[in-house]
Amino acid sequence: MITITREQVQGILSKEISPAAVCAGGDIVVFETRDCYDDGIVSEDRPMGDKTDPIENPATGPLYVQGAEPGDILKVEILDIRLKAAGVMQTVPGAGVFGGDFAACSARIFPIEGDRAVFDAHLKLLLDPMIGVIGTAPAGEGVTTDTPDRHGGNMDCRKIVKGSVLYLPVFVKGALLSIGDLHGLMGDGEVLICGLEMAGEVTVRVQVLKGVCLPTPFLYSRGSVMTIQSADTLDEAGDLAAKAMKAFVMQAAGRSDEEAGMLLSLMGQMAVCQVVDPKKTIRMELPLSVLEAWGYRLP
Repeated sequence: MITITREQVQGILSKEISPAAVCAGGDIVVFETRDCYDDGIVSEDRPMGDKTDPIENPATGPLYVQGAEPGDILKVEILDIRLKAAGVMQTVPGAGVFGGDFAACSARIFPIEGDRAVFDAHLKLLLDPMIGVIGTAPAGEGVTTDTPDRHGGNMDCRKIVKGSVLYLPVFVKGALLSIGDLHGLMGDGEVLICGLEMAGEVTVRVQVLKGVCLPTPFLYSRGSVMTIQSADTLDEAGDLAAKAMKAFVMQAAGRSDEEAGMLLSLMGQMAVCQVVDPKKTIRMELPLSVLEAWGYRLP
């Protein structure tokens, strides 16, 4: 097993960053991650954290996958997500949906008891660990880890959980996979600007797929397949996600343009992943069983 430690992080996904580790297809790799505040907020009395130059949304990596070439797809199986310590949330004036409601920055640290976060004396919330940042290196200029795009990145999709499988595009040799920004819990939209931010470890198995056509980033999770698209506006992201899924249904199940559109209007579920990043992210979900009825199987 290969481990990439929490010391090997960066704030940008770029082909210019040297690999932190090298693996072969089928290998199991552990990514040790910091929280999105670079593990800098340790006291509610210091809501801006204790680091003078923290990395925003640090991502661990990158991982060079042998045999991965531009045009391939990187299959990433999320085998486990293990959280560490307490969860942190922050309010920032001018940031997120509620940014105009806050005059000053604040932070709260939430204790963890077993599989629940202690919100207050009356309420304990069941954790549902997920990955906020996961992506490959883009072909052109690097993309900061606070931004989602075609390479994945800061998609903040709460369905990227243990047991899910994420398919990412390969734009550069070796793919250069990075992972970070774990959340113990997050609602769709991430409206405040953060989830329950936590450090932890992610265990994945990676495999290079050649000659496979999928509308990446593409996710299988909890019985459904999903197209995930990011754009400057929610309208644009929604159109991209829906059209990507329709084209996929036509290709995977041999349905006509009309049939695929009708099917998605009957069985598709469009949901907002996040509205607070430089680009907004929407996913389009469809039960895998629908496609399996026509004989489709995921690669």
